[in-house]
Amino acid sequence: MKKEDTVKLISAEGFEFVIDKKAAMVSQTIRNMLTSPGSFAETEHGEVTFPEISTVILEKICQYFYWSLQYASGKETEFHIEPELTLELMMAANYLHT
Repeated sequence: MKKEDTVKLISAEGFEFVIDKKAAMVSQTIRNMLTSPGSFAETEHGEVTFPEISTVILEKICQYFYWSLQYASGKETEFHIEPELTLELMMAANYLHT
């Protein structure tokens, strides 16, 4: 896979998730960061750092992006969310507009 087809999402702890750009575009916020005109670091490097989102939450968000693409293509499966992650995940989802 080409580098321009992927996006690197970096958690508060510095853990890096390299995911398909199409999956990352599920988030309106990430889409805006990567496609906005100008010379923004996110646009130029294909990296987005989330200093307020923990590794565990960002991992679950990445899983959701892929699940959302499958759901949109007609594959209906369950997306399990651990109860202890719910509040933090809702706050991150609100920020990411997902």
